[in-house]
Amino acid sequence: MARTTYRTADVDGFKVFYREAGRVGAPKLLLLHGFPSAGHMFRDLIPLLTDKFHIVAPDLPGFGQSDMPSRETFSYSFDNIARVIERFTEVIGFDRFAVYVFDYGAPTGFRLALSHPQRITAIISQNGNAYEEGLSDGWTPIKAYWQDPSPANREALRGFLTPDATRWQYTHGVPDPTAVSPDGQNLDNFYLARLGADEVQLDLIGDYKSNVALYPAFQDYFRKHKPPILAVWGKNDPFFIPPGAEAYKRDNPNAVVKFLDTGHFALETHASEIAEAIRAFLA
Repeated sequence: MARTTYRTADVDGFKVFYREAGRVGAPKLLLLHGFPSAGHMFRDLIPLLTDKFHIVAPDLPGFGQSDMPSRETFSYSFDNIARVIERFTEVIGFDRFAVYVFDYGAPTGFRLALSHPQRITAIISQNGNAYEEGLSDGWTPIKAYWQDPSPANREALRGFLTPDATRWQYTHGVPDPTAVSPDGQNLDNFYLARLGADEVQLDLIGDYKSNVALYPAFQDYFRKHKPPILAVWGKNDPFFIPPGAEAYKRDNPNAVVKFLDTGHFALETHASEIAEAIRAFLA
């Protein structure tokens, strides 16, 4: 098994922690995690791909081991997260790469594609949404906050940040919840419990509306540049539902769509199946 190393990059003074594995010179693969996780969500996937790819999995700004500056010095928006990650890829020499996007990683990765389409060789979207039909009714309280960012509507979203909510995200839709390790969710809850992390996450939940506003631009990118797309989807995801995966075919008829009988965090139960799909797709 190839060794994974744990590094920190200085991105214009911003510390970005990342996992790296595989041979330098092999095809590059950037892994972008989602809420409320970090690069550790790829711990089972990375070893299954290191013989073929040079893999990097950063922790997004405000997540995991990367810097979480105060909200007074850093505005927590998806535009700013994407700017840091874009510079991160430049700092570490990731000039052309396939990108695996999940949850928050999707609007981050798609912003990179809009900014520099020539750098993206392929997209693997694992429950990474770019279509309004992919949003479930579970977004209703979040949409209420987008429409009226009142203190009361913001306070109503704190339920998404509790340990029970994290466990639910990991296990909802999984046929056998005992197959889900508690390690990832417990680490996520540790990071969520840090001083100030709750307000950071509420800022990002509020800014998610900027991603929905960009959906037409993302879709135009898919149509115009036609990057190879693999949508591999936990079909029981309570947030990003299967029509969001199928919609990729509308803008790129050659998109490959695969559904797995699991929930939002599909890697917790189907890492080997996802790795096999990636290997076949990128071959």
